[in-house]
Amino acid sequence: MTQTVNLTWEDLERAAEANRLATAARDTAGPPPATDLPVARARLLGVDAARGVALFGMIAVHSLPNSDAAGRPTWWFTIFGGRTAALFAVLAGFGIAFLTDRRRVRPTARSGAVAALIVRALAIGAIGLALGYADASVTAVILPYYAVMFVLAIPLVFLPTWLVAFTGLVVAAGVPVLRMMLLPQLPAPTHDNAGFAQLVSSPGAVLSELSLTGEFPAVAWLAYLCAGLVIGRLTLTRMRAIVGLLVTGVAFAAAAPVATSILLNRYEGLRQIWFTQPKSGLNAAETTELLTLGGDGSTPTSTWWWLAVDAPHTSTPLDLLGTTGSAIALLAVMLLASRVARPLPRRAISVLLVPLAAAGGMALSFYTAHIIFINSDLDSFAPVPGFLVQALTIVLLGTAWWATAGRGPLEGLVTALSRAARRVAGRTSRRRRGRAGMSMYSPEAPRASGYPVDRPATI
Repeated sequence: MTQTVNLTWEDLERAAEANRLATAARDTAGPPPATDLPVARARLLGVDAARGVALFGMIAVHSLPNSDAAGRPTWWFTIFGGRTAALFAVLAGFGIAFLTDRRRVRPTARSGAVAALIVRALAIGAIGLALGYADASVTAVILPYYAVMFVLAIPLVFLPTWLVAFTGLVVAAGVPVLRMMLLPQLPAPTHDNAGFAQLVSSPGAVLSELSLTGEFPAVAWLAYLCAGLVIGRLTLTRMRAIVGLLVTGVAFAAAAPVATSILLNRYEGLRQIWFTQPKSGLNAAETTELLTLGGDGSTPTSTWWWLAVDAPHTSTPLDLLGTTGSAIALLAVMLLASRVARPLPRRAISVLLVPLAAAGGMALSFYTAHIIFINSDLDSFAPVPGFLVQALTIVLLGTAWWATAGRGPLEGLVTALSRAARRVAGRTSRRRRGRAGMSMYSPEAPRASGYPVDRPATI
């Protein structure tokens, strides 16, 4: 007798959430308490769904036209341009919070946390450098920049949460000013995708571009990681915390364009930008494009008024503020959506949320596959069909994989390497502390005079 099995979205969601909970339990000290299981599932589902939105948005920006025939931004670029990369960076900071058990790292655990972050950075950087052959006019590979960000984020995990938040504000406000002063003295960025050969032949130039002058300057984008780290340490099982995130995100996202409009129009900042345009290194068309569609990570240094611009990928204070706000707001919306408990609206929401979460749970793997695809002969499609083919493939493959295997292949590799590094560093640290304790306190450890000690010396 043959038995027919009908899988609904709820079945897939339950299977996927069970897989994600098992993964989270392995990656942290232990599973959440039984009473927290529903909200823990909601949190994991919401975060992965936000990551899925970032993935599809980035694919749209890479695959679809950014402007129409008149040079105006398309609606999808208006929504996703600059915001998807920022959302990925904020969620990377959120991931660091979970990697460090969502709290300030204790001195006794510092070696494990540092080793895990360094190995994670090396693994992600290696994947990014392997994609260095990609055509930079089609897409700038963000992964090497993330590798530098992870290294720069190491000191943050030892700070209390309030100081991480303060650091993020200082970075967002101060680093763009510092970059404006340093850019004329730094090597001009190539805006090419760096590979292993470039890193070996010109390490200083590559690191300078990844850190300060490239499209995703890691030093400035550290503000996003600070925001994600702070959010990851919050108690997101509380509705009040999620609503607070939503209000904060909307406020930041709305404040940036309002401030830009006031500074550029009422205080004539735009007039100063055009007045100094001849010495900016850009012609009139390039200046218009930068103001309308955004830049390649920085702005001209011809006038300080460029810092009042909030265009995508300009890494100005207002660009960082607005894109951080949109990332926080979207994450809060996804967390709220994942907590809906009523059966009928929950089924309707899960039709959208589960595919997004499935894609987001494998974002690194799918991002890498996307870069390979659009730089291969397989991408012979027109823009819209090409985007739809990628989106449909990700939804079908991602949902099936996420509901069965759970973690994506590259995610599994990076996690396994960082977890192994944490274990090795932890064992080494415990051995060192054991030897230190033996030499100081144990009867078998002699003093310099050769006599054993039965208790530590005091002053």
